[in-house]
Amino acid sequence: MESILIRNGLVIDGTGAPGKRADVFIKEGMIAEVVPSGAFQADTLIDASGKVVCPGFVDIHRHHDAKPLNDPDFGRIELAQGITTAVSGNCGISMTPRPAEEGAARAYYSFQEPVLGPIASGGPVTYREYMEALDHALLPLNTASMVGTGTVKICVKGFSDTPYTQEELAKARALIEDAMEEGAVGVSLGIMYLPECYSTREEFARILEPVGRRGGLITAHIRGEGDSLVESVKEVIQIAEMSGCALEISHFKSCGMKNWHREIYKAIDCIEEARAKGQDVTCDLYPYDGGSTSLTTMLPPVFVAGDMDKALQRLGTPEGVEAFRKASRVLYDDWDNFCVTLGWDRIIISGVQPGNERFRGKTVTQAAAEFGFEDAPALAAYLMHTEHGKTAIINMSMCQDDIDTIARLPYSSIISDSIYAKTDTPHPRMYGAFPKVIREYVMERGLYTLEEAIRRMTGQPAQRMGLAGRGIIARGNHADLLVFDPALFRDNATYEDPARLATGLEWCLVNGTVAIDHDRYTGVRNGMNLKRKKA
Repeated sequence: MESILIRNGLVIDGTGAPGKRADVFIKEGMIAEVVPSGAFQADTLIDASGKVVCPGFVDIHRHHDAKPLNDPDFGRIELAQGITTAVSGNCGISMTPRPAEEGAARAYYSFQEPVLGPIASGGPVTYREYMEALDHALLPLNTASMVGTGTVKICVKGFSDTPYTQEELAKARALIEDAMEEGAVGVSLGIMYLPECYSTREEFARILEPVGRRGGLITAHIRGEGDSLVESVKEVIQIAEMSGCALEISHFKSCGMKNWHREIYKAIDCIEEARAKGQDVTCDLYPYDGGSTSLTTMLPPVFVAGDMDKALQRLGTPEGVEAFRKASRVLYDDWDNFCVTLGWDRIIISGVQPGNERFRGKTVTQAAAEFGFEDAPALAAYLMHTEHGKTAIINMSMCQDDIDTIARLPYSSIISDSIYAKTDTPHPRMYGAFPKVIREYVMERGLYTLEEAIRRMTGQPAQRMGLAGRGIIARGNHADLLVFDPALFRDNATYEDPARLATGLEWCLVNGTVAIDHDRYTGVRNGMNLKRKKA
């Protein structure tokens, strides 16, 4: 492997320390030296004069689980915005373990598709098989993976709303232990989603025992991010305490207009109280005021009643539509009803199946009126029924002041939370979350210094996930590096025109190999499948 010298750049090392003028010497894919200019010669010279040199961005929350195995274009979007390492298996949703029986597997993949995108049958069944598949894949960037407790629960007991039996608890715990043994960098919870919304904190604590025993990390899509935000934060903090796990609260936010400027402060108080007592609790955020998920998240659990297939079939009947309409108007104590707290006029249809393209890009309210449906619930029911729950949505649920409050927390990291539904109108965060922070949060609004922004996108998230040798420019670390002019590196994706690549990245190196050369994707695949080291 050739040696590379990145000369004369402003090196911002990912620790938050002030940038310094230096050369970075790369040999055999590693950072060999960081020295004053002029001390080394190399096979290839990259002139970084007037540019920033920083670690590659570490996105600890993407939903690309299936893409390294089934999408030859995987990497182009990620690398264009400087992501050199990405973590999958978030929000309780992971590729494996999956039910071995093909019918059950198809039902599970159908449920996953609005988040992970299409998944072909015949793929890996166990977490070990998934790791082996990634080990043999030609990866354009580094990947690491978690196992999801929602996936585990579906594997053990389907979408049932009944409690775990003792035998089922043992099976679930064994599946999590197996994933940890095979190198999972953490375990994710998706308590808002079916079927995890039926689980108690005691059940979570019991199945997470192998994680706590290893001093591991759990990440959590909490039960509610709207009216029940504060209680939901308390719940996951208690789950982490009971299981002995470190906790990362995923995409921390406050949803619903009546909750803005108020509930986020109460939730932060809960985190600060836990941290003051010595509990390891942190959070992350994406730099947008809208979220993205599956339309089935608008189905009240009381309507699903533990059987997703039956619920989706029921939505194809007049009686089912009316039952959904009534259920969608109720505020529940244990479930955030965005049908009420946001309203259908703030829910944008972003991903649909062939034949339903006319709805894409419109709010549910707009589409219902334009295409002759009785009301928004009727259209939502039609989409969930005809697409078997595969419709993806964007929910315009947050306010910028609350986002900025979270962004200023010293322990918050930047993520994208990109979902991979098959669509031409994804959430813009898929294409631009990280350069958006540079452009808007640093250059335009001054919320962060450049050093602080880079720390939250490199060293801090890498350390949080235990990704040794990543996220920091230091001798002996892997040469995942970016070179750019902060005034020119920018996101181009918007809600109106979301599928636009970031531009202005001059160089991106993955393990010492050039992956982006002046915005041009080289197609080199030098990524690694990263695993948690065994204790």
